[in-house]
Amino acid sequence: MQTVMDAEALTAFLAAEFDQVADDFVIEEVNGGKIRVRLAVAERHLRPGGTVSGPTMFALADVAAYLATLALIGPKALAVTTNCSIDFMRKPAAGVDLIATATVLKLGKLLSVTDVLIHSKGMEQPVARATLTYAIPPR
Repeated sequence: MQTVMDAEALTAFLAAEFDQVADDFVIEEVNGGKIRVRLAVAERHLRPGGTVSGPTMFALADVAAYLATLALIGPKALAVTTNCSIDFMRKPAAGVDLIATATVLKLGKLLSVTDVLIHSKGMEQPVARATLTYAIPPR
């Protein structure tokens, strides 16, 4: 799959279209249908019990899938999540960055299907796995 937006372009897009959350995410690598996005975990991302909250991990998975899709189709702000399935598998470490690796499995004219693995930095095993489908606006 051919990348049409690199990390710099995706970062600028996030800042322009989603400035309320853009600073939470760092795009570390973009390569074809794969992207790696880091979330700098802060106290606001934690839940009782001292772990990263489920909604925070969902947000990371969703942003990673969105950016992986945009990397292939270009800046389409109106691409939207139509489905998500997420498995929370392990307790992430509190205060440690989360790394999402997203892989576009299928890119069609109307839908994009992406698999996302989330790791807590320094942990070998993933803490969560998600599959997301995005509706792509007409090109």
